[in-house]
Amino acid sequence: MLVLRSGLTRALAAPTRLPQVYSSFATGPRQCDGTFYEFRTYCLKPSKMNEFLENFKKNAHLRTAHSELVGYWSVDFGGRMNKVFHIWKYDNFAHRTEVRKALAKDKEWQEQFLIPNLALMDKQESEITYLVPWCKLEKPPKEGVYELVTFQMKPGGPALWGDTFKKAINAHVNLGYSKLIGVFHTEYGALNRVHVLWWNESADSRAAGRHQAHEDPRVVAAVRECVSFLVSQQNMLLIPTSFSPLK
Repeated sequence: MLVLRSGLTRALAAPTRLPQVYSSFATGPRQCDGTFYEFRTYCLKPSKMNEFLENFKKNAHLRTAHSELVGYWSVDFGGRMNKVFHIWKYDNFAHRTEVRKALAKDKEWQEQFLIPNLALMDKQESEITYLVPWCKLEKPPKEGVYELVTFQMKPGGPALWGDTFKKAINAHVNLGYSKLIGVFHTEYGALNRVHVLWWNESADSRAAGRHQAHEDPRVVAAVRECVSFLVSQQNMLLIPTSFSPLK
């Protein structure tokens, strides 16, 4: 029984249900599509970068026989040098498990690429990401360069900052200086992290577009609203390899 200040007593009511908060970034029960993307980053020994890429080029068909390669890039600017970044697509976690088991049993892959090239790597990193529901994976109109921008957002998840983030991205898209390839929300790795992959014709066209964006009041307003939820951000300029599906 609950005693009220008026001195009256009243039976304790059933708990009030809180309203559901919907997010444009939902990756839990609302992530109906099980497809996810694994981001892999390899830091290579400085003298072995070209050797590693050439070895993968020769043996890429052995790896792509097991799962789909979305893109493969070398890092030109931003962060550590002698680094490669690649994205792999999987139908679900069971699919990835099957692929990893198959690769472990694939003698040709193990002997021709994996074992000989392990010594060329200093560090490997992996993140599991979902493509956000409001963005599909796009392809560029022609060959160019890519920018991967990583946003570390405040704790609280997309229910807190998802809508303002979407507005900020769309404000840039609407200017048309850069093509949006995909927006990815991390499921395993650093949480509350969003990766945005852009295509540009060149690094110079990207720079010119950024100057234009900084002077556009619509972009400035959208970014000002979103930045209050931002912890940090960083970017990398990526150069697609000759064997990358995304050029």
